Amino acid sequence: MDGVLVDSTPAVARVWGAWAKEHQLEPEAIVKMAHGRPSLATIKELLPEADHAAEDREVERLEIADISDVVALPGARNLFEALPKGRVAVVTSATRPLAEVRLRAAGFSITPEQIIPANDITRGKPDPEPYRKGAERLKLLLRDCIVVEDAPAGIRSGKGAGMRVIALRTTMSDEELRRAGADWIVDDCAAIHLAPESSAEAIVLILNTNAASS
Repeated sequence: MDGVLVDSTPAVARVWGAWAKEHQLEPEAIVKMAHGRPSLATIKELLPEADHAAEDREVERLEIADISDVVALPGARNLFEALPKGRVAVVTSATRPLAEVRLRAAGFSITPEQIIPANDITRGKPDPEPYRKGAERLKLLLRDCIVVEDAPAGIRSGKGAGMRVIALRTTMSDEELRRAGADWIVDDCAAIHLAPESSAEAIVLILNTNAASS
């Protein structure tokens, strides 16, 4: 979701930056560390002795409240709406309430069944579990799924699940995306198009890469 469909970067930076300062941590490093992972995992790693559930609830509350400049990323709504509803899911490290708030704020029309949030998993990205659950929800074989990701943790999750991964340059450098195992790198969802021969049974994607991609 974040960095693929939705640009929530300013909101994430504000919330996690303020949280980092409150706990005397370096904001820029914490914002980068938190991206693409369940917030609870980040909190546990940084504050092993804290009340993790309470900290997580507070971070979620602040993120849900901060959506004033949350918008859809280029091409994201067009691509999402062009895909058959039974063949696309949002596998996110956000909780369900946060995911629904951000997607609505960015103008997406989405059903609860299409979201696999952090609440529904026991091991977050980079573990393969989230994307395995996504395939299960869609009733697809793992090898038939393609992941669209912007964060190394998500790329590793998709590759660990046996899927191919299209990485977007919306957040990280090409080198970081390659190192995580991306199969293709493009600028954003505007570079991904459905081929005319696509159907609900067989989706064919065309990628508009450029000289900077691999």
